[in-house]
Amino acid sequence: MKEQKQPVKESKQKKEPKKEPKETAPKEAVKEKKAKGPKQPEREPRLKEKYVKEGVPALMKEFLYSSPMQVPKLQKVVLNVGLGEAIQNIKLLDSVQKELSLIAGQRAVVTKAKKDIAGFKLRKGMPIGCMVTLRGRRMYEFLDRLISLSLPRIRDFKGVSSKTFDGRGNYALGVKEQFIFPEIDYDKVEITHGMDVIICTTAGTNAEGKALLGALGMPFK
Repeated sequence: MKEQKQPVKESKQKKEPKKEPKETAPKEAVKEKKAKGPKQPEREPRLKEKYVKEGVPALMKEFLYSSPMQVPKLQKVVLNVGLGEAIQNIKLLDSVQKELSLIAGQRAVVTKAKKDIAGFKLRKGMPIGCMVTLRGRRMYEFLDRLISLSLPRIRDFKGVSSKTFDGRGNYALGVKEQFIFPEIDYDKVEITHGMDVIICTTAGTNAEGKALLGALGMPFK
């Protein structure tokens, strides 16, 4: 008798879920990242380098400081625009704010009246101007543009006055028109206005403040 072969039952294999292929970055992008490497530190502003390399040694020699920490330095620069026309037309203030932000490289804030003045039809809290305060890198970059580009564009320029120090080494400079700044587009200007540039330093006297600004290249008369 021949043995009958029983059919072998095939074991049902559990179906494993299909794994989705991982998205890999293209090889070119990986190579570029490896080639770039770590980010290089930003270079110091040109005017700050001039202050450290030329200004500090010159001021130490002139005023006989015993330590470089005694040498006066820049603290901040304040740009201020007062616009009386904003009382009648508030839209002019928006364009002035945009222009000042372009010049400074930082957003300007609107300034408001602190008290009522009946003769000027001014009430407390009304917007009458704008200002911006610059420190650190932006301060040095703005002063560099002011000294090397903007001031030489003034018609019949013969230097800035040295009589506007406040007695504690801080300097005030008045600008009659905003057109001296290369950031301003003549066709987009709605109103001509001036501005005050206040340079605050750590100098204790006017002589030290003038020597500091002179070392940075400020063209005094």
